[in-house]
Amino acid sequence: MTEYFRPIPCETGRWQLAGGWLRFSQFELLSRNAPARIVDHAPDEVLAALTAPRAPLLGLGLDQPHIMGIVNATPDSFSDGGRYEGAAQARLLADEGADILDIGGESTRPGALEVPAADEIARITPVIAAARRLAAISVDTRKADVALAALAAGAGMVNDVSGLDFDPALAGVVADAGAPVCLMHAQGIPRTMQDNPSYGDVLLDVYDALAERIARARSAGIPHDRIVIDPGIGFGKTEAHNLAILRRISLFHGLGSPVLLGVSRKRFIGSIGGAEAAIDRFAGTLAVTLAGIAQGIQIHRVHDVAQTRQGIALWRAVTRR
Repeated sequence: MTEYFRPIPCETGRWQLAGGWLRFSQFELLSRNAPARIVDHAPDEVLAALTAPRAPLLGLGLDQPHIMGIVNATPDSFSDGGRYEGAAQARLLADEGADILDIGGESTRPGALEVPAADEIARITPVIAAARRLAAISVDTRKADVALAALAAGAGMVNDVSGLDFDPALAGVVADAGAPVCLMHAQGIPRTMQDNPSYGDVLLDVYDALAERIARARSAGIPHDRIVIDPGIGFGKTEAHNLAILRRISLFHGLGSPVLLGVSRKRFIGSIGGAEAAIDRFAGTLAVTLAGIAQGIQIHRVHDVAQTRQGIALWRAVTRR
């Protein structure tokens, strides 16, 4: 693409943004070779993608933001690895109001090594089986064999941090199952992704990369209305890259898919907010989450479900007219 139209969200406006809680009347026109400027019109196909209501996801309407609770069935996650038993954590987060439980058995923190598929399956399938009646279930995996086992155990969605780059067979598993998939952008693999991430224009580069991943998923037989996208905050990105994406994240609505945001307890929150320990980064996480909601982001992947739910309830109360 040469021109990119970012909707400027507001509470009143000519058009409804993605069938959700915000509207817009203007666009920020972005390109790689000219300064950004505000315009009042966009091509018909851009406007159609921005305004089309998103299809329900795992039975959840996307006209309001939803909380995805993180359940790490791993001993080495950056924030909470080994601190709890997976099934118990799933029950806790469901009780706290998680709309979706995202269950993973392989850490994807910076520097993490790959886990054999058999080990990953052994970690997650008991947790999925225990949690399947508590909330909608997503499996956080890059591997086709793991996704197949997770879907059989009761997961309803696959959350692939590689955006179908890691395992060529994963797209076929998702398509055959008729399941939705979340395609995240990452530059590189977890072991090396933070060594020296580099972009020409990170916002536009990530947008184009996700557009390519959507096209690849659709060519594998996954319908567009079963695709969720995630710009991959912290995955092969510096603090400056993360902030550039977050400031203009409403651009990604132009891809015509629901957007998932995962910022919970990440390093840039600690470095900006002065919280060295990951567990102390909730306040910063909530601030970024609410900023995402103010740009229409539909799904928020977090560790602290009850506190996030409270924050969103207050946001709704003070912004409702």
